[in-house]
Amino acid sequence: MKSYRVLTLILLGATSFACTGHSHEAEGWTKEDLAELEAKWGQNYAFSGISTFANLEHTRCLLNPRETFDIAIVGAPYDTSVGYRPGARFGPRAIRHVSGRQSSFRGFNPRAGINPYQSWAKIIDCGDIPVTPFDNVIAQEQMTQALKQLGRHQTVSGVSSRPKLLTLGGDHSLSLPALRALNEVHDRPIQVLHFDAHLDTWHPEAYPSYWGTTHFTHGSMFWMAYQEGLLCNSSSRPSVHAGLRSRLGGTGWKDNDEDAAQNWLRIPADEIDNIGTRGIINQILGMLGTEQPVYLSVDIDVLDPAFAPGTGTPEPGGWSSRELISILRGLEDLNLVGADVVEVSPPYQNRGEETSFAAAQVVYELLTSMIKRGLKDLAKEKSPTSDDKDEL
Repeated sequence: MKSYRVLTLILLGATSFACTGHSHEAEGWTKEDLAELEAKWGQNYAFSGISTFANLEHTRCLLNPRETFDIAIVGAPYDTSVGYRPGARFGPRAIRHVSGRQSSFRGFNPRAGINPYQSWAKIIDCGDIPVTPFDNVIAQEQMTQALKQLGRHQTVSGVSSRPKLLTLGGDHSLSLPALRALNEVHDRPIQVLHFDAHLDTWHPEAYPSYWGTTHFTHGSMFWMAYQEGLLCNSSSRPSVHAGLRSRLGGTGWKDNDEDAAQNWLRIPADEIDNIGTRGIINQILGMLGTEQPVYLSVDIDVLDPAFAPGTGTPEPGGWSSRELISILRGLEDLNLVGADVVEVSPPYQNRGEETSFAAAQVVYELLTSMIKRGLKDLAKEKSPTSDDKDEL
């Protein structure tokens, strides 16, 4: 009797599965019918729907290597390399949540004259890298392999042979896996533009311990990148820090001296009082140019805690949101091959979610700049060469 009941349940399950697998095409749904359904029910408001960045299409790209895109948003919910306050593992989720106010329908950027979500690029949200919180060595390898895999996906537009990845952090140590991935995908070292209150080029032994030295932290990842030859740093083409204002170790300038030995240009936060946002922009462009590939990393603590309290290591005296956005808008000619926005730690922000909103706006500005630069590259490809003009 027992075996009979089991067989009956199996048969009922099979019948149910067959019924649920019935296709809409067999029911007579036409393309026009589906278009009408999309018109009726396809729109989400800022407070509805499943949270993806800017209501973008979502695909778990790490499970779908055939997915094509020009620019991907990817989360790295990892924060076990911080030195003070944890919580940035919740950053990607918080940034996506407040980005619901953005959409392709209402995404036109007046300063740039384009809607980044309705231009040449296919932009999708690839979801999060499943990063372990239990082992930093494994986490480092997971992020590195994931970003390498995503960087090998095929593009749609043909503007670039490799897609651009914009990573939502997570703590700042994820920049090291990103640079490792970029070096392999592009087969060359990369210059870095680094917005931060802190240097993040500290030698790991700056924090000595009886128990041994921890190398992979959110303050040593650019030191590690330099040691691994991942940075295109030279005396004539250094990488750039901007927004610096943290305390240094010891009783002198040793931290700055070691940073200079790694060929970084340092722009203090208070320099903006002397030369303004345009002066900051000119210094950055003077060092990076507009042709060399650049990785742009924004630690949200570059902003003053009045504008971004929700971060792990806040430092008073930073820039306002408006100042940072103005600087980013002035850098749209940079040849960005990737970027990150990191150190958003929602447990420490206020009810108004100002830190997350600032981060989501930064992502929007970076996407806009990537799209506008791509339009210029397309125009160059389509414009006739001098030889072509002679033939005309």
